[in-house]
Amino acid sequence: MLKLRLVVNSNPIAPTIVPMVRSGCQTGWPDGMSTMPAETRSSAAGAVESLPLTGKRVVGVVYSGYWKPRPRMMAEALSKEGAHVEVICLRETDEEPQHESLNGVRITRVRLKARRGRKFSYLFQYGSFILISGAILTGRAWQRHYDLVHVHNMPDVLVFSALVPKILRARVILDLHDPMPELMATIFRLRQNSYWVRVLEKLEKWSLLFADAGLTVNDSCQKIFSGRSCPPQKITVVMNSPDETIFHYREPSPPSLPRRDTSRPFVIMYHGTLVERNGLDLAVMAVGKVRESIPSVELRVYGHSTPFLERVMNWVRESRLSDVVRYLGPKNLKQIAGAIDDCDVGIIPNRQSIFAELNTPMRIFEFLCQGKPVIAPRAPGILDYFGPQDLVFFELGEPADLAAKIEYIFKHPEEMNMMVRRGQKVFRAHRWSSERRRFVSLATRLLNVKCSAVERETIQG
Repeated sequence: MLKLRLVVNSNPIAPTIVPMVRSGCQTGWPDGMSTMPAETRSSAAGAVESLPLTGKRVVGVVYSGYWKPRPRMMAEALSKEGAHVEVICLRETDEEPQHESLNGVRITRVRLKARRGRKFSYLFQYGSFILISGAILTGRAWQRHYDLVHVHNMPDVLVFSALVPKILRARVILDLHDPMPELMATIFRLRQNSYWVRVLEKLEKWSLLFADAGLTVNDSCQKIFSGRSCPPQKITVVMNSPDETIFHYREPSPPSLPRRDTSRPFVIMYHGTLVERNGLDLAVMAVGKVRESIPSVELRVYGHSTPFLERVMNWVRESRLSDVVRYLGPKNLKQIAGAIDDCDVGIIPNRQSIFAELNTPMRIFEFLCQGKPVIAPRAPGILDYFGPQDLVFFELGEPADLAAKIEYIFKHPEEMNMMVRRGQKVFRAHRWSSERRRFVSLATRLLNVKCSAVERETIQG
C-alpha cells in the first residue's frame, strides 16, 4: 500500500509527492521505485531518512485485545515516526484474524481470552500468556533483532517475556497502566500488608529493575512506583488521553434557557468496566434518590455484561427503576463518542478503595473533550490535575452526595457551562498530541536516536 506526503519545494505551486514507508507496507510507485524520476527518488529517500525511528524494529506486548486505546495509540505513534512496529496481544473473538496489519502496525493475536475469576485463575491466564508471548518473541528476536520492546502491564512480570530480545541488546519499556498490588488488593479485598500484596510489590520491583525505563499514567502512580520500586527518573508519566480522531474537541453548548427543559430526558452517562469497584450500583442508588426532583432523569449504561451488572439490573427491576436505568450494551469507541454527544452529564461513581484514590479515569477527558460536565470522586489521582472549579466532585462511595451533585448540575446549567470550559483547559494540556510527543521523545532517547533540529521541534512540540 502506498502512502504519500507533500513536501514543499522551491516551487510553491508544485509540491513534490513523496512516498512514505510504513511497517507492513510496500514502498514505491505502482511500477516500482526505478520508474520514478531521479529528483523525486532523491526526495523520497530523504523523506524516509528524516523520520527519527526509520529502520528501528519495535514490538509491543499486551495482555488485552488490540482495541485497548493506550497500546494501540502508542504503537501507531512509533509507526508514524518510521519504526517497524509489531504488537502481540489477545485474540478475544473468533472473528478477529490471528495476523493483521492496521495503520502500519503488524498484529499477532494469541488465542486466549481474559476472564475475571479467583486468584489462581489470574495466575493461570497470566502465566499462559507470558509463556506464549515469550516464545513468540524468542523465535522472532533472532531474525528481526528488535531495538525496543514495549510491555504493558498487567501483569508486571510480563516484562520478562522480553528476556531474549534484551539479551540481544533490545531496550525494554515497562508500561505500568495500573499499580498491580493496589488493584489486586481492591479486587480481592486484601490487606495492604498481606502476603499476596507483599509478593506483588516484590515482583513490581524486580520487573522495573529488569526494564530500561518505566512509563505510568499519572503523578500519583509515579509517586507510588518511585517510592518503593525504582528511582524517580526511571518513571515517565504519559497520561491516558482520548484518541483525537474519534473524540472530537468541541466547546460546551451554551444553555438556551436559564433552566432545564423538563420535557426532554436529563441523560446521565456511565461507560466502562462494569465491576463493583467502579460503583455503578452507587449511580443507580443516586438516580433513585433524584427521581422525584428530576422526573426526566435517565441513566444510560454502556459496557460488557458481567455478573456484577446482572446483580445491579436485578436490583433495578426490584426497585422499579427500569424506566430510568437503561443498559445499552457494549459499544465501540466511535459509538461511545456519539453517546457522549447525546448525554447531559458524565459520571464516574467509584467506590472507596485504595485503587480508586490513585486512579485518573480517562473517561473524564472523554466527557470534557466533547463539552460535557463530569461528576467525579474526590480522590488524589484526580485532584492532582483538577481543582474544585473544574469538575463536580462527590465523596468517594457516597450515593447521597452523588445524588446531591446530580441535582446541582440539573439546576445550574449556566454554571456548568463555565465549569466545563475550565475543565477543558486541563484536558488541552494533556490531549493525546501532547502525551504522544512525550512518549516518542522517551523512545528516541532510549534508542540513542539523534534527531535534527526540525525533528526535535516536531517531537517536543
